[in-house]
Amino acid sequence: MAVQLNHTVVHSHDKKESAEFLARILGIGPPGAFGHFVTVEVANGVSLDFDNTENVRAQHYAFLVEDAEFDPIFERVREEGIVYYADPKHERPGEINTHHTGRGFYFNGPEGHNLEVITRPYGTV
Repeated sequence: MAVQLNHTVVHSHDKKESAEFLARILGIGPPGAFGHFVTVEVANGVSLDFDNTENVRAQHYAFLVEDAEFDPIFERVREEGIVYYADPKHERPGEINTHHTGRGFYFNGPEGHNLEVITRPYGTV
């Protein structure tokens, strides 16, 4: 069997709020539950398992989407008034990037995680 990422734990101040935010923005089904985690499963079967913690250290999570999915996701970010950036350091607000012949942008989740949406994997032409 090839090695695959199955799930990862995402620390948050409010696991329900953070999971619902991500699912809503990405336009995927409502979060589920596994034990005490609130889970968001993405199309390739990987789940992000949200858990509460007092000390959240911001992480980076990138989501590869189809071109047709990009516009609705981007529109939801704009409709919610979320500040977005073309770059991971958040130095180019209000812009998207066109890296690797695709489109992408960054924004923060409610717990401060740096979330990225891209239409092409890094290293593609």
